[in-house]
Amino acid sequence: MTYDIIIAGGSIGGVLAAKSACEMHKKVLLIEKTSWIGGQFTSQAVPPDEHPFIESFGCTKTYRDFREEVRHFMKEMFPVKPNVCDLKAWNPGHASVSRLSAPPRVFLHLFEKMLLPYVTKGSLTILKEHDIIDAHVMDDVIESLTIINLKTHKKKVAKASYFLDATDTGELLPLTQTEYVYGAESKLETGEPHALDVKDPSDMQPVTWVLAMDYVEGGDFRIQKPEDYEFYKSLIWPCDDTKVLSWYGPDSSTGKTKEFGMFTNRNKGLFPLWSYRRVIDPKDFKEGFFDTEVTLLNWPQNDYILGNLFESDNDELNQKKAKDLSLSFFYWLQHEAPRDDGGLGYPGLRLRGDVLGTEDGFAMAPYIRESRRIKAVKTITEHLMNAELRDDLPVLEDSVGLGSYHIDLHMTTKNHRFFYFKTWPFEIPLSAMIPVRMKNLVPACKNIGTTQLTNGCYRLHPVEWNIGEVAGYLASYAIDQDVIPKMIYEKKELLNAFQSLLDEKGIERHWPKDKVHVI
Repeated sequence: MTYDIIIAGGSIGGVLAAKSACEMHKKVLLIEKTSWIGGQFTSQAVPPDEHPFIESFGCTKTYRDFREEVRHFMKEMFPVKPNVCDLKAWNPGHASVSRLSAPPRVFLHLFEKMLLPYVTKGSLTILKEHDIIDAHVMDDVIESLTIINLKTHKKKVAKASYFLDATDTGELLPLTQTEYVYGAESKLETGEPHALDVKDPSDMQPVTWVLAMDYVEGGDFRIQKPEDYEFYKSLIWPCDDTKVLSWYGPDSSTGKTKEFGMFTNRNKGLFPLWSYRRVIDPKDFKEGFFDTEVTLLNWPQNDYILGNLFESDNDELNQKKAKDLSLSFFYWLQHEAPRDDGGLGYPGLRLRGDVLGTEDGFAMAPYIRESRRIKAVKTITEHLMNAELRDDLPVLEDSVGLGSYHIDLHMTTKNHRFFYFKTWPFEIPLSAMIPVRMKNLVPACKNIGTTQLTNGCYRLHPVEWNIGEVAGYLASYAIDQDVIPKMIYEKKELLNAFQSLLDEKGIERHWPKDKVHVI
């Protein structure tokens, strides 16, 4: 099998890379481990985290179109109440974390619709439930990948001119001997004042294995006690003496834990976690269509801080334990969680695997915050956006996109650091998407040349979308011009022409100077 471009990973970045490469008339292969494409939106079940300006500017045209298509599709296809039809910025799930929470299956449908013309045409092949197990590399050029069917275990070799890593953990990097880093860097390495004094690659942001649930008042859907429940029940947060299985979770603003609540918390006025990542809210739909609210368990309490899912001796065990933690917290919620009325537990909580396409109620894949990251021509450090370190908006000559989010570091797995810093809106430099040595590998996900700190704001949905979209155009443009990406960055006329292409495609590269705010 021979293609122009092979994309490893059906993440957000992978889907958009496939779309943009196909738009450029390239023959593309997209490989995804699970049965769903869409990554954070779908198989990981994470509603989009976005900046406050997202309805007007600060993302690519395709991202904004996708958001509007979600609203239009749900208004057309679901029995919404009449008043919803006139809501321009409708949020179907009314989640507090997102301006556009919706059932993951809706996002999946629209991703598949996005790629359907190219699949029908024959320019795009999607291999779901496949993985990459080997790579052949010669003289800094990847020549082929060995792919395995995860159901039949049959193997095949595929060749291409360019290879895009859109996996959430940068899986192509070690397979292709591409230089990369992971975990926490040191001050000496990055010059960042908030980096560690001594680097610690094993110190990573936690993963979270999301599950879907609803609540039936008066129902009883209590599950059996998980095998490791007592272990998790005994765990204490490293920052103070509160228990992990409790209403307390890490609070970046204080460096301690804070108390949360379940629903409206009339008694204490606590932040209600139930609506935090809610994806179905029946009140916007005709009476009886949705019987219950559905929410996603991705709360501070089920961040898994006991180990990592890659570059460790216990990758598979930690993956299982991350899932066990979420299940144990769900059991605690059903059986032991203190209620507002003085009682214990919510027996009416019910796992909703149908929402996520699984039998056990869990997402198909864990939510990965931090990936392996390429050693890039230029690495993005906190000096580019941390509002504590600069007093103006950074404008980059090689910008290929933009984003806005605070530096958000969840409690890490080794040193248990967690914090966030206010930032200026930021731009995505092309130089951070180019490996120092490998000629035909392009990162298309969370694996661009960030540090652990800057990954904390470059990992969000609209930024990954932008990176993937640009990666597809970059590889295609390199093929058309018969150059490598590094030459596009180094030669001003090539860079200007490539940026003009991005402008034509609706990719915003600079922030409006009159609408810039620190967040």
